[in-house]
Amino acid sequence: MTEAVVDEGRYDYVIVGAGTAGCVLANRLTADGSKRVLLLEAGGSDNYHWVHIPVGYLYCIGNPRTDWMMKTAVEPGLNGRSLIYPRGRILGGCSSVNGMIYMRGQAADYDGWRQMGNVGWAWDDVLPYFIRSEDHHAGKGPLHGAGGEWKVARQRLSWDILEAVQDGAAEFGVMPREDFNDGNNEGSGFFEVNQSGGVRWNAAKAFLRPALGRPNLRLVTQAMTECLVLDGKRVAGVRYRQAGALREARADGEVLLAAGSINSPKILEHSGIGRPDVLRDLGIEVLHESTGVGENLQDHLQIRTVFKVTGATTLNTIANSAFGKARIALQYAFARSGPMSMAPSQFGMFTKSDPALETPDLEYHVQPLSTDRLGAGLHPYPAITVSVCNLRPESSGSVHVRSRSPDEQPEIRLNYLSAPRDRDVAVTAVRQARRIMTAKALERYRPEEILPGPIHETDEALLERIGDIATTIFHPVGTCRMGADDASVVAPDLRVRGLGGLRVIDASIMPRIVSGNTASPVVMIAEKAADMIRNAA
Repeated sequence: MTEAVVDEGRYDYVIVGAGTAGCVLANRLTADGSKRVLLLEAGGSDNYHWVHIPVGYLYCIGNPRTDWMMKTAVEPGLNGRSLIYPRGRILGGCSSVNGMIYMRGQAADYDGWRQMGNVGWAWDDVLPYFIRSEDHHAGKGPLHGAGGEWKVARQRLSWDILEAVQDGAAEFGVMPREDFNDGNNEGSGFFEVNQSGGVRWNAAKAFLRPALGRPNLRLVTQAMTECLVLDGKRVAGVRYRQAGALREARADGEVLLAAGSINSPKILEHSGIGRPDVLRDLGIEVLHESTGVGENLQDHLQIRTVFKVTGATTLNTIANSAFGKARIALQYAFARSGPMSMAPSQFGMFTKSDPALETPDLEYHVQPLSTDRLGAGLHPYPAITVSVCNLRPESSGSVHVRSRSPDEQPEIRLNYLSAPRDRDVAVTAVRQARRIMTAKALERYRPEEILPGPIHETDEALLERIGDIATTIFHPVGTCRMGADDASVVAPDLRVRGLGGLRVIDASIMPRIVSGNTASPVVMIAEKAADMIRNAA
């Protein structure tokens, strides 16, 4: 017996996903009061205190209230380990659970997109969209905006040990940099963050809340999108489940898929859009062949090196006592400062694994703390973590559905370290981190390597150890690749090739991963997409 479908009416635009991109789209498209917009979110409200307290990411990752609770397939390059793969399932999406670091990437990233045939996506084309949203702490200038929705702040605490790392890096030519976001991020500095007054500033606060009072915007939470509705070669609506009922909303204009690099290809495949072999093996009718769906998955793999230090104040020494924890709580309660206002990483460096490279290919996230793994207890001794990741990995993977059930998570295969160059860069990165920690500026702290451990010295031994300790830094992109070629999923206007009425607008459209954190590039993508949609209408 066929299940009854509740008719939820017609809209100009139906947006799937109230994450970073979806919140931007909802704001921009409802600014025209004549356009009716439906915004669907599988998760719930972001009215949860751990979302807004910066250190609360530790309590949002692995929490079904805020996280899709995904895991990767077993990774051969990581010695057979499967990783947790957090994705935000809440208003604001990953901007509600991420590290809050404001980073655009390098001008060369976007110029590279243009060189691949993506007209309109070069650095000079996208910079105005970064600036449009920005409310930068330094005010308006040639490279930054003021008064926009996306707040960019300085961090509200400092650590002597991190300043010593900066001084030490300068001894090896990694010089301080005032602005990581001017198109060339080479150098060292303290990360800017998406916060306001020591509180997380997610996309829901920035873009969605100001639009919720508009009568032409309807938000539906706990709405699990099952598939898109096709009328021939046109996407005409969305079918979703909410409050136990199967519902369908129609789009007279366009359906905008903004579910992220994992869920956007999943929804396409459940709709019969994708690789025929993947769909047929699961008994899903092929309605539109698009061989790139779910392919080209890229991510940044971080290698955590840990150094025990002497005579330095770190979070380990503060938070491992009852007095220290009380002091931390009071600092945040009364001044919105202290460790509870911390982003996961405070200090960063962008360097090259090979001097012959034109732009940095390594990013460091340096933290005044250490653990065995994310979410584990702090070590009982003072220590710092010097994480480093390859910004432009050659390894790529895929994400594909495993069954016909929309409730089952897809198979996520990253294929980390499968490319020979990625293995070489990983070993080089660890050696570079070790070298920086030998700087004269750090001698008084007597750094002692804990991870990966000084006994791992040969390239072979280091690579084996990297397989034990490396983990994702949560930057999946590329699974609905934008391109000018027929194999790309979307064209440069983000329309799905061969279909009418459908665009994909999220990190999945990136043809190549950017050289930095990915949240603010997604804001830019959505800003640019909103302009393209309005111009087309």
